[in-house]
Amino acid sequence: MATRLFHISDVHFGVENRAALAEVARAVAAEQPCAVVCTGDLTQRAKHSEYAAAREWFASLPAPVVLQPGNHDMPYYNPWERFSDPFRRYRRLNDAVGTELESADVVLVALLTTVPAQWRFPWSDGVVKPLALAETVAALEALQDDPRHKLVIAHHPLLGPDDAGANPTIGGDAAFAALAAAGADAALSGHIHVPLDEVRVRGGKPMRMIGAGTLSTRLRHGAPPSYRVITCALGEPITTELRVIPEEKGDPSRSRPFPYRKRQNR
Repeated sequence: MATRLFHISDVHFGVENRAALAEVARAVAAEQPCAVVCTGDLTQRAKHSEYAAAREWFASLPAPVVLQPGNHDMPYYNPWERFSDPFRRYRRLNDAVGTELESADVVLVALLTTVPAQWRFPWSDGVVKPLALAETVAALEALQDDPRHKLVIAHHPLLGPDDAGANPTIGGDAAFAALAAAGADAALSGHIHVPLDEVRVRGGKPMRMIGAGTLSTRLRHGAPPSYRVITCALGEPITTELRVIPEEKGDPSRSRPFPYRKRQNR
């Protein structure tokens, strides 16, 4: 039996889209996926109240939850905590509701692309530090003889929308090449609030980039709220289904996703 994952991202509790969250919760209850994977930006400003709301919603889902932090998940109003222990609030949430996926078809490997500060603006853009990349590559290399699909979960897309343009994720090109060479089949991400699913190549090695949209009210470039259903089975290609949630009930014409390649990765 194949492994089905619900891939969501950029929930942004604090400015969450409650109708979209209710739709996802209904689908989880009805379809019982093997896990719900959220690739970051769980909160808007990392407030304690926002993390409490995230904890309540994720705990209510009748499925295992796998989390990854995003740039919005570090304290915004507490500079001391942001620089001394930026992921403390996220860890508390992950300890309460997060888990690791156990599957015969797929293994998830995390890659941290979020930093508390950087030598450019905006700080929200992605950075892949050498240590973070080395840890993820080592995990993939340890799975070299494992026949399961290997999915890297990160907040930021590793590459920009166009290979000819600048890459907003510092170290993203090198990370993409290293992960593809180490055997990753795909990298799951969020951040841009626009869904994507495409194969890119670095160093002669292809890897798939799969992105969920947002479940918040922070819509961008005409892309409505959305999430993905990802199906993995041994020896078979990974399949994905984009599920778009109409902005207005009964008006599906407003639900056309905006092409990833026609926008900047911000």
